[in-house]
Parts: sequence; C-alpha cells; structure tokens
Amino acid sequence: MTQLTQPQTTARTGVAASRAPRMRTVHLALLLIVAQLVVRAVTLQHGSFYWDDLILEGRAARLPLFSADLLLRGHDGHFMPGAFLIAAITTRLAPLSWAAPAATLLTLQALASLAMLRLLRLLLGDRGRLLLVPLVFYLFSPLTLPAFAWWAAGLNTLPLQVALVWVAGDALQLHRTGRARYALSGTLVFVAALACFEKAVVVPAVAFACVALALHVDRSRFGRPGERRRTPLRSAASRCALLWSALLAVTALWTVGYLTLVHPSPGRGSEHMLGQLVSRSVFRGVLPGLFGGPWAWIRWPTTPPWAVVATPAVVGCAVAATLLLVATSLRRRGVAVVWLCAAAYVVVAQLSIALVRDSPDTAPELAQTLRYLPDSAVVLTIACALVLRAPRRRPPPEPQRPHRARTAFGAAAAVLFVGASLWSTQAFTRQWEKNPTASYLATARRELAAHRDVPLLDQPVSIWVLTPLTYPDNLASHVFAPLPDRPAFATSTPRLRMVTDTGEIVDAKVLWARAIRPGPVAGCGYRVDAAAPATLVLSGRLPDWNWTAQLNYLASADGSIDVAVGHDAAVRVPVRTGLNRVFVRLVGGGDTLRVRTLTPGLRLCVGTGPVGPVGPVASAPR
Repeated sequence: MTQLTQPQTTARTGVAASRAPRMRTVHLALLLIVAQLVVRAVTLQHGSFYWDDLILEGRAARLPLFSADLLLRGHDGHFMPGAFLIAAITTRLAPLSWAAPAATLLTLQALASLAMLRLLRLLLGDRGRLLLVPLVFYLFSPLTLPAFAWWAAGLNTLPLQVALVWVAGDALQLHRTGRARYALSGTLVFVAALACFEKAVVVPAVAFACVALALHVDRSRFGRPGERRRTPLRSAASRCALLWSALLAVTALWTVGYLTLVHPSPGRGSEHMLGQLVSRSVFRGVLPGLFGGPWAWIRWPTTPPWAVVATPAVVGCAVAATLLLVATSLRRRGVAVVWLCAAAYVVVAQLSIALVRDSPDTAPELAQTLRYLPDSAVVLTIACALVLRAPRRRPPPEPQRPHRARTAFGAAAAVLFVGASLWSTQAFTRQWEKNPTASYLATARRELAAHRDVPLLDQPVSIWVLTPLTYPDNLASHVFAPLPDRPAFATSTPRLRMVTDTGEIVDAKVLWARAIRPGPVAGCGYRVDAAAPATLVLSGRLPDWNWTAQLNYLASADGSIDVAVGHDAAVRVPVRTGLNRVFVRLVGGGDTLRVRTLTPGLRLCVGTGPVGPVGPVASAPR
C-alpha cells in the first residue's frame, strides 16, 4: 500500500538530521511570521472600518448575541454565522473602535500563518531551509492583503485559509498514522470555517488533492519491491476515509441550511463581462502576485483599492511564470500534474466568484481588488511545497560550491520577492488610508456625545461612508447603534439637527419640497381633537420616500398624536402645551398628512409648514 512518509534530510542519521538545524529552520520561520504580522499591523494602523464593517457593527449592537436574526441571516449572498458572532463579541467589547477588529484580524492571520508552517513541515520536513521558499511566498504575497485589511472580508477569508492548510495537514497525518483524532480536529476546523464563509466547501477537495498529489510525487521514492501499490487517489481515499466521510456529512447538512436560509441566485451579466472578470483576476491579479505584484493601486471614491498593472508587466509575468513551470517540470518528476491542478483551482475559483458577482452593474475592476484571491494564494503555496517535495530527475551534484550558488540564488530571489511585495503593500496602504470613514466616525462620536439633549431624527450617513444601496443599514440609527454615549434616534424631535458628511452635528431645517396649505378654520388652521381627526392638504403629491414634516401647532395639553403621510403607517409624536413646533420623520408618499390625537381631551390647531428633505440651516433657501 502506498503510504506517505515524512521527508527526511538524508537517508543517514547524522549532523544533517540533528535537532539543531531543524530548530534553526523553525526559529527563522517564526521570525518571518512575526515580520509578516508587523507589516500587516502597519497596514491596519493606517486603515479603519469600511462599508460592511459598519453593517456588522450596527447589526451586532441592535440584535441579541445569539439571535437567529443576527447569526442566521444572509448577507450579500453570504452565510456567515461565525463571522457575525465574532463581530458581535468584538462590538460589545469595543464599540466602533478600530483597535478591536484589527486585533481579531492579526490573531486570525497569526493562526493561518502558523497553520501554514505546520503544513509545510509535514510536506517538506526540515530539510535545511527549503520550506522557507513557499512560506515566504505565503507570508508576504499581496494576493492575501486586500481581504486581510478589510475586516468583513478578513472574517470570511482568514478562517478559510486556516481551514485549507490545517485540514490538509490533518489529512496527511491521518494518512501516515491512522489516528482518528486527526479526523476529529480536521472536521472541527472545517465546521468553524464553514460558519464564517460558504467558500469553505472547497476545503475537502483541497485537502484530498494535497494528499493525493503528495503520494503522486512520492511514487518513485516509496514502496517496497513486489508490494501491491495503490494509486494515489485510491490510497488517499481509503486511508483518510474517516475524515472524508465526516467532511462530506458536514457539507451536506450545511448545504441544506444554506439553500434554505440564503436563497442564492446566479449573476445576471453577459458572457463578455464574465470573461472580463476571470481574465482580470488571473492576468492582473494572480500572475503579478506570483512575483510580488501588483506594484500600483488606484482608488475611486467609496471603492476599495484596485490593482493597476501595465500590459508589458502582465506579459512579462506570464513569460516568467511559464519558464518557471517548464523549468520545474523538467527538473522534478511528477510536478506537471501539481501545477495543472493548481492552475485549474485558480481559474475555477475565479469563475465561481464571477458567476455570482456578475451583473449589468458590476464593474470589471472588481476583479482587480484581489479580495477574492487569498484561497488561491494558499493553493499556490501548497503547490510550491509539493513541487519542492518531488524528487529530482537527476541526483544533485556532490560538490559544495554549486550548492552554495543555489543557496545564494534562492536568497536573492527571496529578497527580491519580499522587496517587491513590500512595495506593493506600501502602495496599497497609501490608497487604503484615504478612506474617509475614520475621520467621520471620530468626529461623529465626539459630536453625538456633546448633543444628547434632544433626540435626532434618523437619516442616512454620508454617502462617502455607506451609500443608499445598503439601506436601511446606512441609517445613522444603525451605524451609531454601538455607541453608548449619544442621543436617542426618534421619529420626531422638537429641535431639528443633522449629521453632516464630515460627522459634525449642526442645526437644520426642512427644505420646501411641499407645503402644508392653510387650514379651513380661521385663526386655527386645522383643528385636531378626538372627535375630528384632521387631513392636512399638501401643495402637491410627494413620491414614496423618506420625508420630514414641520408641524407648527398650538396644543391644549401635553400628550401624543399620530401623524402619517397619505395612507402609509403612522408614527406617534409627543406634543407639549402651548405654541410649539415638532419635526416628524415620515416614510411614504401622497398629497395629504393625516393627524389624530391619542390623548383624551387633547385639542390642537395645526398651521402651515414645510414638508421635504432636511438640510443645514446655512444652505436652506430663505
């Protein structure tokens, strides 16, 4: 039976197999992981909440921690109860404080990097510093950077990265030892990843391919003469059957829940756009990423940075990648299949994303944001390790000088790659820090704490922070829900204020989209009491939207009234004795306002006033 065996430095025991060289490799690998976390921490220091991050925090603050409304709802096609749970706990510990999400991202990245080191040691052993080659690629490649810097994306992709490498490592260990505990731990990690990102369904396939391809490249090295040897596929399937059975059972149960709760739908774009998304992901994302690129980024308002790669650079990367594939295939046995499987995964993974995201409104630059490539970077790292694991077609030369030359060449290539990657990281960070959300939230937090005397009417936050496409999650009552030190958000207020695009709170007034016409009762306008609810006539019809009405009234006592636009739902409004005014937020459309009293004995006279959107006092027409 074909069985995986831990690669050894040499067939003989001695200095090369001693503990000291192994520990030096591990220590150097750990130092590289620390360096990666420092680089990523610098990027996070220049970042802040972006888009979905505010939606996650807002929902976490408004809904109970373990409620189905929070954990089991779909989000933009994603099913991610685990990510919602992490976001909710983080929000409760530090509401709208970027330091807490940054800590979760660094923690998850550290777990992913350590899991990758474990897998590389299982695939390559501690043969000198050979395993550092794929490790350096994974740690510093910009392919994983955009999804890391964005909290909502990181809560999806980082658990996926952990699961891809951990489950693959457990599958290798199960194949070698037959111990059932590896099936248990692999299944638990898979469940955690599925809870954070539906794309984790690829984990069993990647783990199976890792074991089968490791057996494939080992076929000429292991096995005794005359022994009946199974094919790599049969051996991987039979010896790890316990793990595969558990993973498939979990996947089946998860699929039922996903289809029931999320109701996913394919994209609605053209074949041309589909091809654009896939080609841009591969040629302007993956290919430059193999060599530390892309080296330039650009950002449009409200969008994340996207890669800018010149056509000559794309051609150069394609040629270099082709030469690398040919050279490794000629030097090492069995690696052509490894590269073919890795390339197939990259293309299929990007095709699946394009099929979901493709629509008439999708910009092809979406593919150049690179946030859909972290799992492809993991698969390419595993492929690199499998290539290095494969035996050479010819024995290596014995003299020491050529070995030193190869070491020097490898070190120079690693330095160039890390340098190019750091350049790309720095260029990305410069664009990422242009996010206006940080200053908006800082100003709004201070202003809200200083204006708690009267309620605020709800309103959308700045379009540079969240666009109307995210309604109702773009409402201030949702975004600022985590803050404990703020005024209440209500449907009415005696003093009208608004939050500006910079986060400041200023006095506001209702702009005259429509006017309440003078009422029929002389000296009163519209009389409202328990016996006679009033219909206030507007100067024109209001389309369905969010409106604010300024009601100028004279009340006989303190109490409450109901106000509605047209035939839409009414809102309850408190009124005070005497001559006053109140501002009411209404949702709907029509050419009348309906007003009725809720307090026995309460009588009102309502005069003319504006109905329309809200604007700062300084910008309102006189």
